Amino acid sequence: MTALALSPTARPQRAVRRLHRPALIVWSGFQLLAVSALLWVHLFRAPAAREDHSASYFVLTDVNNVMNFLGEVLSYVSIPVAVWAGAALIGRELEDGTARLAWTQSITPARWLTAKLTAAALPLAAGSTLLGLVFAWVRTTDQDVLVTNWSWDRVLVPTGPMSVALVLFALAVGTLAGVALGRALPALAAAALTTYTTRYFFGRTWDDIWPVRRYWPVQLSATVLLLLVAALAVAVTFRLLARRTESLS
Repeated sequence: MTALALSPTARPQRAVRRLHRPALIVWSGFQLLAVSALLWVHLFRAPAAREDHSASYFVLTDVNNVMNFLGEVLSYVSIPVAVWAGAALIGRELEDGTARLAWTQSITPARWLTAKLTAAALPLAAGSTLLGLVFAWVRTTDQDVLVTNWSWDRVLVPTGPMSVALVLFALAVGTLAGVALGRALPALAAAALTTYTTRYFFGRTWDDIWPVRRYWPVQLSATVLLLLVAALAVAVTFRLLARRTESLS
C-alpha cells in the first residue's frame, strides 16, 4: 500500500504528481503523437493532395481519412480521462485504504481531494488546449483539401473550447464516481458511461438540433454548460467526501 504521506507544510499537488507520474507520461506521449500526426498531415499529406488527387491517395494516408481518424480520437479523449479519474485517481485509493491512511497521518480529506483535482486538471486543460489549437490550425490552413463540415462531431468537438470543457467534465465525473462508489471498477464503469453519453449528446450534428446557430454560439454554449455541470459535480463530490469522513470519525 502506497500512502500519500505528507507533512503539514508539504505541497500535496507535488505528491499527487509523483504518485501518478505514469499517467502524466502517457498523457504527454499521447499529445506528442497527436501533434506529430497533425503536423505530418499539414506538411506532407495536404501538399500531396493539392498536387495530384489520384496519385496521392492511399486509404491509410489520405488527408481526409487521417484527419477524420484524428478528429474521432481527440473527440473521445475525455472517456479515458474519466476512466482514469474514477479508477486510478480516486476509486482505487478509497478501495485499498490508501486515502484513509493519508487522512489520518498528514492531510485533511478536503485538502487531499483538492490536491488530486488541481494536479490533474492543470496538465489536462493545458494538453487539451494545445491539441485543440493544433487541430483547428491544421483544419483551417488545409481546408481546401478537406471534406468536412463544422457540425460533424469529429470537427466540432476537438476544434474549440468544448474539448477542454469535456476533459474537465470527465475529470469531475470520474472523481465524483470514485468518491460516491468507493471502488475502482464500479467507478470506472459509471464514469465511462456518463462521459460517453455526454460526449455523444454534445457531439451530435447540431444542424439537426439548433439549425439557426453557427460554430461559435454552439461551442461557447456547450462549453459553459459543461463547465457548470463539472463545477456542480465537484461541489457534490466535496460534500459526499465530507459526509463519508464524518461517518468514519
